[in-house]
Amino acid sequence: MRIYTCEKHVELAMEKIMDEYEVAPVLEEFTAQHPLSTTCEYCEDKPAYLVANTYSSTK
Repeated sequence: MRIYTCEKHVELAMEKIMDEYEVAPVLEEFTAQHPLSTTCEYCEDKPAYLVANTYSSTK
């Protein structure tokens, strides 16, 4: 599972991963070098983080 989230919803995304998979989530911060065309899963803001249940490529 991969959740793109803004700064204000990052804790909600982390809790969702922990509740569903019972593992600590992987948190990857996006920078200007990683522009995205997607939005936060919980609102329309630009995502600041990728929260995932495993390490995965975001490229």
